[in-house]
Amino acid sequence: MRLVTVKIPEALLEDMDELVRVGLYPNRSSVIRGAVRDLVRRELWDRGGGSYRKALNSRGP
Repeated sequence: MRLVTVKIPEALLEDMDELVRVGLYPNRSSVIRGAVRDLVRRELWDRGGGSYRKALNSRGP
């Protein structure tokens, strides 16, 4: 996996921490990976691209 640095507004960070606190995700990185994965899948689906199946099957940690 590659390291990517992003700036996140405090309110979103607090929401992410809540998801971790209640046990839906093990850590912030997992929250971000899940959100990005879902966004990419949705965008590819909306475009009707053949890459959707590849994105759907590429579930990373």
